[in-house]
Amino acid sequence: MLRNFLYEAIFIPEGVAPPDRSIIELPELAIYYDAFGEGTADICMVAEDEGEVVGAVWTRIMDDYGHVDDETPSLAISVLREYRKQGTGTQLLHEILMLLKESGYERVSLAVQKANYAVRMYKQAGFRTISENEEEYIMVCEL
Repeated sequence: MLRNFLYEAIFIPEGVAPPDRSIIELPELAIYYDAFGEGTADICMVAEDEGEVVGAVWTRIMDDYGHVDDETPSLAISVLREYRKQGTGTQLLHEILMLLKESGYERVSLAVQKANYAVRMYKQAGFRTISENEEEYIMVCEL
């Protein structure tokens, strides 16, 4: 399931062809799902519609694009296209932030492409930019 949602999470700018699904097998992307559930910060929540999983948010401590330190989980979130811009992602994000706080984590991080409309959602949820490069923001939310 995480493989599929990881592919759906790839931001594809308007007019750009999506990459082949095999991209998620690259080591820098496979770390988002390989052996998921074995780490203490491996947490996943899903949104369902009539029994179908339509969104997922998950965290783990990994050396990914949004890595800030070895105590801060990195977050990934994905909602199927037909369910986007309906509040599903916002609700998933809110729920996992509460769960992470209840679990004793002090903050969570992520990387997001600057052109991604989800940047607004992250800012509204309390994420702030701590660094950036040409394409991405690295953001942290203090819990």
